[in-house]
Amino acid sequence: MTYEEKLSQIRAQMKADNVEAYIIPSADPHISEYLPKYYQCIPFASGFSGSAGTLVITHDFAGLWTDFRYFEQAAEQLQNSGFELVKQKVQHAPEYIQWLTDRLDKGAIVGTDEKLLSVLLGDLLTGQFSLKGISLQHKDYLSPIWENRPELPSDNAFLISEEHAGQSVSSKLAAVRNALSMHQADYHLVSSLDDMAWLFNIRGKDVSFNPVVLSFALINHDHAKLFIQPDKLSEEEKVTLLKSGAEVLPYEDIERALQLIPENSSIFIDPKRNCYAYAKLIPASVRIIKETNPSTNLKAVKNGVELSNTREAMRKDGVAITRFLKWLEENIGKEKITELSAAAQLRKYRAEQEGFIGDSFNTISAYRAHGALPHYAPSEESDAEIKAESLFLLDSGGQYFYGTTDITRTIPMGETTEQERADYTLVLKGMIEGCKVKFPKGTCGYQIDAITRKPLWDYAINYGHGTGHGVGYFLNVHEGPQVFNPTNNPVAIEPGMITSVEPGVYRPGKHGIRIENLVTTVTLEENEFNEWYGFETLTIAPISTSIVIRELLEKAQIDWLNNYNATVFDIVSPALDAEERQWLKEATKAI
Repeated sequence: MTYEEKLSQIRAQMKADNVEAYIIPSADPHISEYLPKYYQCIPFASGFSGSAGTLVITHDFAGLWTDFRYFEQAAEQLQNSGFELVKQKVQHAPEYIQWLTDRLDKGAIVGTDEKLLSVLLGDLLTGQFSLKGISLQHKDYLSPIWENRPELPSDNAFLISEEHAGQSVSSKLAAVRNALSMHQADYHLVSSLDDMAWLFNIRGKDVSFNPVVLSFALINHDHAKLFIQPDKLSEEEKVTLLKSGAEVLPYEDIERALQLIPENSSIFIDPKRNCYAYAKLIPASVRIIKETNPSTNLKAVKNGVELSNTREAMRKDGVAITRFLKWLEENIGKEKITELSAAAQLRKYRAEQEGFIGDSFNTISAYRAHGALPHYAPSEESDAEIKAESLFLLDSGGQYFYGTTDITRTIPMGETTEQERADYTLVLKGMIEGCKVKFPKGTCGYQIDAITRKPLWDYAINYGHGTGHGVGYFLNVHEGPQVFNPTNNPVAIEPGMITSVEPGVYRPGKHGIRIENLVTTVTLEENEFNEWYGFETLTIAPISTSIVIRELLEKAQIDWLNNYNATVFDIVSPALDAEERQWLKEATKAI
């Protein structure tokens, strides 16, 4: 069935139900970023494979709303699909709501699968539509036309020990219950898969790149119920969880459990991380408290075991990156190397490291103009040959027992232009400023974002994505609640958080440059003015200095760069052979 035929069948169902518009979000009942194949609805309906977007279908128009990261990809993938690209002005903003309210008449019905809406988005849609007399109704128009739809994943899950998690399940549940008491909540619904993984020290492979397992939890002050396909866990693992205070129940029983919550009680739910359909199952007399999951905040602050294991994962990743950079330098121009083959070679080096289990996201392997697309993913059709000139941007990461990595290096491949050299130096300057900043307790991500951007702003240069995101521990490579971006996110940066610092410059049709390290927040000192924090750099891999314009850097920035590369050599070189050590010594020499 072609995409246009699918669109026609969706419209036929809409007509039969007197529905004027149909919304297809990129989500699942857990409001995940990366989706199991069963819930990859947007690729099924339109062919667009980006990780952010919303399809909106009316009887005379069909559009994909997505942000600037995916404009070129969407324009290519939507050809002959029946869908048009609608360029969002603000990243993550549901701008299609206003578009619909401007076009639909009073009394119109908008359909959507409410299992794919967050509570926050469901409330927003209902509220905005009601102002014009438009109603939102639950409709699933994809299941009837989705032939051979993939099954929900059935791979086994597994528990990680307290030794490797650094904290027991029972103590994590106690911390969550303490937060429930503070909010006077009797129950707590957890749907987000990374929160589930952290809370129950459970991991799986139900979602690409993220070691999570499809599950829900319903917690009160006496019991914790874990809803998961029972055959995903061994009997021994179920007993272990039960001893920790968690009873294992079938995955689909969550719906009935919500319906049976006692009347006049209260339940704590995160409106961004639970689905609208399940919130509607809660009895009307139950008071709903809408706040961020306690586990989201607890999970973000890594304990000593998590940080120690993450440092070891970074060391292994640094060995793999070093071997890849040496291979690339020695083979470019001698054999054909493409974006895809380079990414495969890097994965080979990572796979040689003990404990490696897979990539932490789809590698962005982007040569020359492809680098100007921040979320470019090479395909067989777009796969460009890398030549001994210009710049090659490589954004990649690994999942290890135990730790998650995410690193970007922009690699000079040979002769470069003056603009490429200047842009590279300014991006490096911004990254260094973000990594070496000292800041008072209470500082938020938007302040770190501005500090990192300033070296670029000084030259009237900016980038459209955030400066940094939180990173999980052997978990999701994108984690909250902290984020370094221009939005006024009130979450303070706390010791133990792991966050990326990744400024960039993107010149369409020419090149893209991004340099990224992961850092963890540490306490530096305390005085009469405040408690002062800084960052320990966790990522350990050489930063190329071959095209750095030294005059654009201040002495403190040069010192930071030289010290960083020296540290890389000290940590990585013991795992290398003599030839590799010599290459790394040259690559990390001071400028």
